[in-house]
Amino acid sequence: MAHTINVRSFIDERKFGKFQFLVAAMCALVVFLDGFDTQAIGYVAPAIIKSFQVSRASLSPVFSASLVGLMLGALLGGPVSDRFGRRPVLLAGLMFFGVMSLLTAAATSINSLLVLRLLTGLGLGCVMPNAIALTSEFSPERTRSTAVMVMFCGFSLGAALGGLVAAVLIKDFGWQSVFVVGGVLPCLAAVLLWFCLPESVSFLVVSGKRDAKIFSILSKLDPAFVDGAAIRFVADGKQSEKFPVSQLFSDKRALLTLLLWVVFFMSLMDLYFLSNWLPTIVNDAGIAVGPAVLITAMLQVGGTLGTLVLGRVFDKVSPFRALAVIYFLAAGFIVLVGTVGNSVPMLVITIFGAGFCVVGGQIGANALAAKSYPTAIRATGVGWSLGIGRIGSIIGPIAGGLLLSLQWETHEVFLIGAIPVFIAGICAFIISRFPAAKPSL
Repeated sequence: MAHTINVRSFIDERKFGKFQFLVAAMCALVVFLDGFDTQAIGYVAPAIIKSFQVSRASLSPVFSASLVGLMLGALLGGPVSDRFGRRPVLLAGLMFFGVMSLLTAAATSINSLLVLRLLTGLGLGCVMPNAIALTSEFSPERTRSTAVMVMFCGFSLGAALGGLVAAVLIKDFGWQSVFVVGGVLPCLAAVLLWFCLPESVSFLVVSGKRDAKIFSILSKLDPAFVDGAAIRFVADGKQSEKFPVSQLFSDKRALLTLLLWVVFFMSLMDLYFLSNWLPTIVNDAGIAVGPAVLITAMLQVGGTLGTLVLGRVFDKVSPFRALAVIYFLAAGFIVLVGTVGNSVPMLVITIFGAGFCVVGGQIGANALAAKSYPTAIRATGVGWSLGIGRIGSIIGPIAGGLLLSLQWETHEVFLIGAIPVFIAGICAFIISRFPAAKPSL
């Protein structure tokens, strides 16, 4: 009789070793480049306005096009990768957004820029759910949230470093050079990862492919693993012939899926509201533009630290209950931001706290979404959660601008702004509470 090996248990029973670290590092490189390219348009916007001799308002559709592309890419990339594999879709998305970025450097009008940023967003959106799924599927259960969240720090680093690089490049070579660098690096990375990045071993088993390849990957995870002819590999579930999105609502997953979508929508709505409007609001409070930018940078600083800390929290305690607490704390910090006036020390503390909870909570939600679905639909689950969340990221800045146009008091704006993450917290708590909504790990 054939000896049966459950590859999920095989990974869970072993330490997070060098091979898993290498996979996570390669995925971190991918999201690093994603972060650089996603933020590139913001860094070059002033130079483009000057070069094209257009108004600031003319660039608004370009910003929106990038977000729409990200949304469509996430909705498309997840189901495709659950059918054809994480590795090919991730590499194709990486190469595609690299080429589109290179073409963006040749844009000569706002219309061409809009189309190219939309297409770039499609590639970027395909990359993210697959980087999350790969890191999750190569990590032991006891460290999975930590691995995904630390990997995701690559995005923040890429976005931050992009600003430093863009400042140098624009000064010496023009705004086009930012997109050239943002295009060449992903293309080179795609070629490198073609030789180095493995396919998810869980996906290979679920899709019924290549036992020899499975043996090869498992031997890298554990050099003591010995090849044998009488071995049968199994994983959590099998590949469905049905459209993967429909499987998000089968086997009592409907409530979980709907609640996750609300969590992502509300969380990303607040995240983009804060990211886009905090500098303006702090400046309107009487703080000069330079200090206002530095103060609001605490949002990302807090988010990075939150990401590093919360991963271990989610791996140690009930993860969705912890996520609910983080979102409730986020709501409190957002309210406080609106009540401290122009006190610099208090603004630094409250914005840092909001970043720790909102950014850290969102990245934690990415990791928990990956843990909530079986292998066959994991990328679809993550991709659609991110895609629905992207709708919130589009609405957030618009809603913030609408609130500010009403000339409300600052504390009233932030009181309203705290509602989305509070709702996200309620949904996370429901997931932790009811068996029908709990993850099927």
